[in-house]
Amino acid sequence: MIFVKIGSVSHALDISAKSAILICADSGSVIFAKNESEPLPMASTTKIMTSLLALENIEAFGDKEIEITDEMVRVEGTSMGLTAGNTVNLETLVQGMMMVSGNDAANAAAIAVAGNAETFVDKMNEKAKLIGMKDTLFCTPSGLDKDDHHSTAYDMAILGAYAMENENFSKIVSQKSMKVHFINPNKYVTMKNHNKLLRLYDGCIGIKTGFTKAAGRCLVSCAQKNGAKLICVTLNAPNDWEDHTKLFNYGFNNVTVKTFNDSDYFVDIPVKGKETDHIKGKGNSVFEVCIKKDDENKIKREIEIPSVCALPIERGQILGNVVYYLGDNVIGKNPIVATDSAHEKTPKKENIFERIKSFFGKIFHFR
Repeated sequence: MIFVKIGSVSHALDISAKSAILICADSGSVIFAKNESEPLPMASTTKIMTSLLALENIEAFGDKEIEITDEMVRVEGTSMGLTAGNTVNLETLVQGMMMVSGNDAANAAAIAVAGNAETFVDKMNEKAKLIGMKDTLFCTPSGLDKDDHHSTAYDMAILGAYAMENENFSKIVSQKSMKVHFINPNKYVTMKNHNKLLRLYDGCIGIKTGFTKAAGRCLVSCAQKNGAKLICVTLNAPNDWEDHTKLFNYGFNNVTVKTFNDSDYFVDIPVKGKETDHIKGKGNSVFEVCIKKDDENKIKREIEIPSVCALPIERGQILGNVVYYLGDNVIGKNPIVATDSAHEKTPKKENIFERIKSFFGKIFHFR
């Protein structure tokens, strides 16, 4: 889902972060914002994108064994303990990134997926543009400070919401600890998640910490309660655990989960063909979405159907959608389906007597 920011919302919450934002994960509705568009380094929260691309590579091509090289582990900072000559799966590298923020894991995954870190960084920036991150520049796969490596709290919220839609990603980042498997040497290593908010805040289900001297403490987190899922981002926040707790408490008190039911919607749509002049469509489903309470009156409903339908049409075929917008964001849609089938009228076959009559009629010109 790509979000387009709907204004800027600020409240008198005392938080330590230089930049912060809290949004509804499914709608992008902004609940709280503080300097959310200011470009800042984001440290190891960068690994959200690195892990996401690695997991998408696994989904496309399958998991693969990776032999760790000197180049892969030639990186400073936090480590999952890789050494040259180890063999691990690509998913193991993702686990090492998300659990203990292994810079070696991020570097190894980048080289394994793209051949070298530079090409992988290009892929990171391409993906960022694709999902709507408009003020982000990735320069490293690990988040180590380099050149103009930066993002914004708003962009990182977009990334966090997008990543949490990936089932494998969300499963990994929700774990307080994991037994991570090395193929060579054959062993399991228990890694404890650096994201203490999983233990500190009831309802937290992810996602990633970060720290460098230049960036300060950075945190992207996700929490879920009563059907509402929120994404919180703080950049350069000395008291990030406290900030996120405070923001989530505020957020869950100021959002609502709204139901959109179009099962009683019917429409007649013209069709091409002689069998019938129209086909009846019916709203076919229900969805729920979390929004800020103040945004309820900003939701727009639009019917998107063709001016005419081409035959054949089968019962249950999707003819259009009832689409709901919050600002420019599509927050959900209910399909409109055909209640019956419709086909082109087939010419009636002549029986033997009609064919004889037709034959002699052409000769003797009688009817």
